[in-house]
Amino acid sequence: MSEFINNSRKRVDELKKLILTLHDNASAEDVKKELTDLMGSVPYGEVVQAEEELISEGLEREEVLKFCDIHTEALKGHIDTSMKKSVPEGHPVDTFINENKAIQKEIDKLHHIFHKVNSKNADEDATDLLKEMHTIFNGLMDIDKHYIRKENLIFPYLEKNDITGPPMVMWGKDDEIRGFLKSSIELLQSQPTVTREELEGFWDLMFNPTIKAIEDMFYKEEEILFPMCLDTLTEIEWYEIYTQSDEIGYCLYVPEKEWKPDISITEQVQENQDGKIKLSTGSFTVEELESMLNSIPQDITFVDKDDKVRFFSHGKDRIFERSKAILGREVQFCHPPSSVHIVNQIVNDFKTAKQDEAVFWINMGGKLIHIAYYAVRNNKKEYLGTVEITQDITETNKIEGERRLLTYDK
Repeated sequence: MSEFINNSRKRVDELKKLILTLHDNASAEDVKKELTDLMGSVPYGEVVQAEEELISEGLEREEVLKFCDIHTEALKGHIDTSMKKSVPEGHPVDTFINENKAIQKEIDKLHHIFHKVNSKNADEDATDLLKEMHTIFNGLMDIDKHYIRKENLIFPYLEKNDITGPPMVMWGKDDEIRGFLKSSIELLQSQPTVTREELEGFWDLMFNPTIKAIEDMFYKEEEILFPMCLDTLTEIEWYEIYTQSDEIGYCLYVPEKEWKPDISITEQVQENQDGKIKLSTGSFTVEELESMLNSIPQDITFVDKDDKVRFFSHGKDRIFERSKAILGREVQFCHPPSSVHIVNQIVNDFKTAKQDEAVFWINMGGKLIHIAYYAVRNNKKEYLGTVEITQDITETNKIEGERRLLTYDK
């Protein structure tokens, strides 16, 4: 019968009918068989069009969201992606895809850990494996930055092109995954010890459904969303997305290669960025300010009032290494689980104005390291964030007497 479904309008109409049968409790496998018999494959753009039309015709977004995973399962293997455009290294879509690959590697580690769980006896202690899973799930919380960039940078451009339904449905699925991850973390934090049998129960109840939801999103993004975006957005729009991405941050992957779509675009943007940053007691160019901060022999990290890491200096002799992957990440997830309660106490004491600073010093690799946290407040005493300043005070701690003559140490 496929010879009769020979144009886009007919394919979209048939696809809409098949999607509606899923909402009438048809199984994904039955619909998949119908797709095979009727159409073979469906261009990704027509999948989006069918969903958009169903919503505009009265199908509630919540209803589409409810059955979204079933739609994906039914369509898997039947979306024609032969017309997908390739993207150069460093392009926002290239970054999204590389993040998905990095996330998949972490998921593979979870599966490997769970395989080790099966080798234990039912009542045998499995706390060590639970802690390994906890560390990986902490890293997976970075997925939020992947979704925020998608929702706040890409979706607005789709909406400008009157593509509103699918982004809203996908945003709903993003929120579901956020909820799964949050619940997984809470479950992990609530269990000081666990047996193999208990850990298997946690896996079936929460961890595995979370993993499946994340992997299903890979498919939705890479087979439907990104190809559609590449067909819809202009190079200027992609460059605007690219230039704003650093501020939000990345998920388990940092793009190293700079992407320049067109010299005229980059020159125009650069021209607008050459103005000075004016402060109350002076001004800097961006180059001057960044170079000055990187010249200070102290590591500086700023966390905003929402507990998100927003800046770090990048001097030549950093004590604790940083990468752009931490930008936009909640500060709690930048520390091991065993010290999160201390981080929370410092931040809460700063926010409630109980304290303005917290100071520590530790011995590390034969060096004495001084770590200080200071509350950042405006002239109204309102909390804006926390600045962390770390420095090696090994030599400073040895100072005696005075030095009044010019002497270079290096």
